[in-house]
Parts: sequence; structure tokens; C-alpha cells
Amino acid sequence: MKTGSFRKWFAGLEKLSERQRQAVLEHLRTAFALDRLCAAIETATPARLCCPGCQGEQHHKHGRDRGLQRYRCLACGKTFSRLTGTPLARLRHRALWLDYLERMLDAQSVRKAANALGVHRNTSFRWRHRFLTWVKHDRPALLGGIAEADELFILESQKGSRTLDRPARKRGGTARWRGINRDHDCILVARDRSGATFDFVTGRGALTKGQLCRHLLPVLERDVLLVTDAHAAYRAFARDTGISHEYVNLNKGERVRGAIHVQNVNGYHRRLRAWLVRFHGVASHYLPNYLGWRWAVDGTRIATAEQFLRAALGCFNTKR
Repeated sequence: MKTGSFRKWFAGLEKLSERQRQAVLEHLRTAFALDRLCAAIETATPARLCCPGCQGEQHHKHGRDRGLQRYRCLACGKTFSRLTGTPLARLRHRALWLDYLERMLDAQSVRKAANALGVHRNTSFRWRHRFLTWVKHDRPALLGGIAEADELFILESQKGSRTLDRPARKRGGTARWRGINRDHDCILVARDRSGATFDFVTGRGALTKGQLCRHLLPVLERDVLLVTDAHAAYRAFARDTGISHEYVNLNKGERVRGAIHVQNVNGYHRRLRAWLVRFHGVASHYLPNYLGWRWAVDGTRIATAEQFLRAALGCFNTKR
């Protein structure tokens, strides 16, 4: 808008009714939210763009798409933006994304976030898992120094599934058998003394040496000291891979032996369990997303909606 036209429009605001002024303010609030999001996306994505289709670097500007600059590739002719090829492509209501991410930082439920933003609960659910698609891969390089490992078990859930491979439970229910069994999902958590953390859903039932070799071995530095409880799978894993290993025998009341303990990883277990309670059961299918979400917000590692958006776009802010 030209300066003269803007001044004329601005002077006319005094003639608006209260309802009309509220409508203008709401429209401006949405526009400011969209500007804030677009600025965050511009800073979160690489400055040097290439075509997602042919990887060509020659392109020119080709209009705008809901606030974002759009480009056309000179090699293949396809158009793209900074969201093309990301999990956030084709999601609507962009002006609400940062507000939704702030609610994810508070771990609000799907329905509570949907009601606050005025969107459908299915939209809220879709956003949650689109934002977490790449966030769950935001991990440190390797675990070094003294690394603790321990597993925790939660009741397997087929929440939301149209077909079940077992009888349905009432209000979550309980396992069919006592002790650790195939009704439990095993979550392996490994954490070094600097706070760097990995977690893995290894499957159902008790932890095995093969699962440790598949999941834990690739994330350990070769000179690491692995500290665990006295589970036989850890001892067999360390013996076969040559990893330095110490353990505490919790069954005999041994919890700390100098620097040898698993209190760091057990503290993470407690925070994880307390955090999961608010969701009233997490479907096993989506459990890796929730583990990535918990790691993102643990100790305010990701503290703002903009940082959360960067992780959702693959620009990780991992701290060691």
C-alpha cells in the first residue's frame, strides 16, 4: 500500500465500531503470527536452497505461498518453498504453528491444544506428530566418559488401532501375566554424565543381548565406561563387544559404589514416567515420537517455540 493510501486508511480507523476494531486487531494478530513464523523458517533453513526434485541450485522467485517465498527450478521447472520435502509441507493454518508449539512445550493434550487454538482435534493430533517426525532424531553424536544404561517397561498399547491382536482392555487395564512379559514395551535409555541421552523402543518383553548390540553399541564411544545394573544381558553384551563395564547389584541393596551408579538414568526414568501420565496412555506405535519429545524438553533443552520449529525442520540444537 502506498503511503498516501495508508494514511487515508489509518485515519478511517477512528470511525470504526468496537466490533470492527476487534476484527481488525484479530486480523493483525494473525498477520503478525504468520510474519513471526516465516521469519523463523527463513532462519531455520539453509540460506543456499536447492530443488527437492532434481537438487538443482539454479532457480528464480515465483510468487509467495502463505507468506513464504516460492521458487521455480530452472532445470526441471518444479516449484518449491523452504517447507517442500519437510514433514510440515502442506499443513494448514500456519499462523497458529508457533502457538501450538508453545503448547507442546507445556505438554498439553491434543484436545486442550485444539480448543485453545480453535482447530479440530484431528488437526491437533496431525500437527503433533508432524512436528515430532524429525524432532525425535535430534540426538547427540555418541555417549562418552561414564555412560549409564537401564531399561523401563510400560504397558503395551494399541490405542487408536482399528484392529487388535489381543482382547481389548477396559480403561487401560493391566497385563495378562505377572512380571515382565510380552504385554510390556521395553524402553532402553542410555545417558552419560554430561546429560546426553539416547532412548530406544527395543520391542516387547525382556531386554536381550542382541537388542543391546543393535541399539546401544552404535552410540557408544569405544573407550566409554558402561555402568548398568546386574542384568545378565548387559554383562554378556559388554563381554562380547569389549566394552568396559561395571554394574551395581540392586537386588543385594548395592546402589552406589564410588562413581559407579545408575541414578542419573533412573532419574530420567522418573521424569519420563511422570511426564507420560498426563497423556493417559501412549500408543506403542507413536512411542518413539513421545520419547523424542521428552528429550527435547528435558531440562529446557528446547525452551522456545522457535527452537522447537528448528528441530522440526531438521536444524538440530543438540547440546553435549
